[in-house]
Amino acid sequence: MTFTAEEAKAAFPDEVVTNAVTNLVKVPGLDKPVALITLDNGHDHTRPNTFGPQGLVALNTALDEAFAAEPAAIAVTGKPFIFAVGADLSGVEAVSDPKLAREIAQTGHDVFRRLTESKIPTFGFVNGAVMGGGLELALSCHYRTLSENTAAIAFPEVFLGLFPGWGGTQLLPNLIGPDAAVTVIIENALAQNKMLNVRKAAELGIVDEVFGSADYLEQSLLWLAKVVNGEITPARREIDRGAEWDAAIARAKSIVDGRTHGASPGATKAVELLELARENDLDRGYAAETDGLAELLMSDVLRAGLYSFNLVNKRAKRPAGAPDKSLARKVNKVGIVGAGLMASQLALLFVRRLKVPVVLTDVDQARIDKGVGYVHEEIDKLLAKKRVSPDGANRLKALVTGSLDKAAFADADFVIEAVFEELGVKQQVFAELEQHVSPEAILATNTSSLSITAMASKLQHPERVVGFHFFNPVAVLPLLEIVRGEKTDDATLATAFSVGKQLKKSSVLVKDATAFVVNRLLLRFLGEVLVAVDEGTPFDVADSALEPLGLPMSPLNLMQLVGPAIALHVGETLHGSFPDRFTVSENLEKFVKAGKKGVWTWDETGKPSVDPEVAELWKQGDNPSTAEQVRDRALNAIAEEVRIMLDEGVVAEAQDIDLCLILGAGWPFWLGGITPYLDRSGVSERVNGKRFLSRGVASVPA
Repeated sequence: MTFTAEEAKAAFPDEVVTNAVTNLVKVPGLDKPVALITLDNGHDHTRPNTFGPQGLVALNTALDEAFAAEPAAIAVTGKPFIFAVGADLSGVEAVSDPKLAREIAQTGHDVFRRLTESKIPTFGFVNGAVMGGGLELALSCHYRTLSENTAAIAFPEVFLGLFPGWGGTQLLPNLIGPDAAVTVIIENALAQNKMLNVRKAAELGIVDEVFGSADYLEQSLLWLAKVVNGEITPARREIDRGAEWDAAIARAKSIVDGRTHGASPGATKAVELLELARENDLDRGYAAETDGLAELLMSDVLRAGLYSFNLVNKRAKRPAGAPDKSLARKVNKVGIVGAGLMASQLALLFVRRLKVPVVLTDVDQARIDKGVGYVHEEIDKLLAKKRVSPDGANRLKALVTGSLDKAAFADADFVIEAVFEELGVKQQVFAELEQHVSPEAILATNTSSLSITAMASKLQHPERVVGFHFFNPVAVLPLLEIVRGEKTDDATLATAFSVGKQLKKSSVLVKDATAFVVNRLLLRFLGEVLVAVDEGTPFDVADSALEPLGLPMSPLNLMQLVGPAIALHVGETLHGSFPDRFTVSENLEKFVKAGKKGVWTWDETGKPSVDPEVAELWKQGDNPSTAEQVRDRALNAIAEEVRIMLDEGVVAEAQDIDLCLILGAGWPFWLGGITPYLDRSGVSERVNGKRFLSRGVASVPA
């Protein structure tokens, strides 16, 4: 093995070490004991087992002890609820020596491979969460069992801009087939890190048996004895290394091209390694994984992915600028003004998470009935999927009601409006509400661009008004922009953050500035693309200009998703505040007036072309740009806008802007939000004269 204990400690001195302890266990039916290795980092389930250099050395030592005992079998399991979730990413960020990066890559292979090449049968007893390197450890064993209450099963590496580099790309396709491996390693990872459930993991053949959690270890050991004695021979599927493998690799390339446009080296390398796995030669496959991992570990793209990971898993849990949580008031009832689609989605979210009464109001009973009906239907869908029990579904539905009279909000602690996006309308709504609610009740607005301060300006208690901006679809996107008006007090803000946490959203504190963070940035770059089209750039050239960033969708497709009328309205609001930087396209105005929803039409093969009606109404100039020129223009604009927003104090730091784009717009982890990309591509210094982030933050340390 590459590392000695001393070298491992020197490499990652702050590693939370996952120790490995070997115990010899007598099992009925076996003459010899079983060497059971338990992984445990000494923390509870909130700090999962991970592998850094010291953890790998500990596992290697435990394996030495296990083999020395000449047992009937060797089994590896984890601490309660956790098997292992992969490499210690916190240590990777500090790696600045390519030699160390290669040693980390090689050591994982050296240790795990001992289980694969063992003459003694080896078993992975996956008793809880298993991801990344933890799943590779399990795959390195000859056989696997799984606890039925395991909550997380995945290879998240490609999501982070990496690839499974300790055997995963070679072992998995040769166990479950290439197409299923593409799903697990690439497709799920690029679908916002979709997890496998226990049933699917068993169905795919990743594990051999599933046992109940109450006596999981005992059942696994009894099953092990039957395997060792030849009473059970776990099935292994025959692997097609011809046409099926060709089709799987073609599908993998299509997914990676469609989702990343070549912007993620980790995804591209994963496809190459899955193709190499066809040979089923571990020497070649592992050597290629080691080479690829050593190279990627020293790349800024991977560091941007780890930066994103830390933003989502650490910064999002401790929002910058949030008041002391002890100031938060308890929310026992929620009111929602409006009963349209957004209001109904909010009602569903509030009742599911808070489990308190939720009352909707609107201008007529038909709309209220429709809104309440939507929530009830969605709860029935959850019941059909067994996400709630029959009793639970009935209780949730009973909590959601509607009323034409805002007096129904008299005892509400938190009222949110989701009405037409017009300042006068919202001011009127809040003025009416103030006649009915208690002086302490929070008045929240889901506005996407309007001033919170202006909305509260005519109220007796403007201090209890707060922006509470969700993103659509509400159930999917985790970001919540919490906007502090000029008079919003700490108790209101603390309550907003408390409610956001109960809703399982990641909240970012935002200053009351037009369109806040996500919409302001999206409209800035969309505006540049539309100006380029207005000038004469072909729609397809302008729309594909940002593909090298690997964004989740193109600007014109984004406009269609958001809704052109909404994009126009937010654009007009921004133009009113910042006329020198945000323009309003006359063509877009005509487009919206004509009732058009999108630029493209698709033929039967799925190939897009410009809708002839759009081509007719959109009057273009004779000064077209190339895709590169459009991209430069859009990136320059974003870099300028981010700098202005930071100077204005819209958020505390660049990290909050990146967090907003990752969680609110689905921008990829490997991009790092946006500021790491602007830094590493040189745009930051070209536009602003300096980087957004210090070297070593979302980049390889100097």
